[in-house]
Amino acid sequence: MESLEIAQEVAKVIEDKLGKDVVIKDLSALTIVCDYFVITSAPTRLQTRDIARAVEDRLGQLGLQNKRIQGHREGSWILMDYGVVVVLIFLQSERDFYDLEGLWRNAPRIDNPTPEPAPAPRK
Repeated sequence: MESLEIAQEVAKVIEDKLGKDVVIKDLSALTIVCDYFVITSAPTRLQTRDIARAVEDRLGQLGLQNKRIQGHREGSWILMDYGVVVVLIFLQSERDFYDLEGLWRNAPRIDNPTPEPAPAPRK
């Protein structure tokens, strides 16, 4: 699975769990840390943890294991490192404070994080 496909799968899981303002940032040309950030926010700590569990479950089904998770216990921000993709789940106030989208403003934003499947061909 390519790194963009992983990021898009994460975005789909987040949207299914009602994460807010899902953003994929393409960092591949700017850093060797990872290829993509997937950033979202949620209104409560319970929901940030729920989103993180859903992401972990889905990527586990795809055979991907995280290298580390930070912030899960507190839940105000959660960082999930999958190597080529880093998932960042914030309470809105934490997202505003850390402003990763501003910090990485030179990284292109993937405008349609979860593309619609192609329509079936007409017969």
